[in-house]
Amino acid sequence: MPHHKSTMKRVKTNLKSQQYNRHYKSMMKSSIKKVLNTQEKDAAEVYFKQTQSLLDKLARKNVIHANKAANQKRQLANHLKSL
Repeated sequence: MPHHKSTMKRVKTNLKSQQYNRHYKSMMKSSIKKVLNTQEKDAAEVYFKQTQSLLDKLARKNVIHANKAANQKRQLANHLKSL
């Protein structure tokens, strides 16, 4: 257990951000799976736009790295082309 006041505060904020990141990473994974599991091109395009927006938001808020977001979007775009 930390002894300094500032370290105690850091523990609290770290837990908060950990919960925030876990929630959004889970949302991201679900959204990606939705695109990859859809076989109809029209529905996949709608899901792709939502997922692309979510990935950009998470990269902007530093939940995931910007390059990871770019790689995920490229993978989904390639999947969409193959449909």
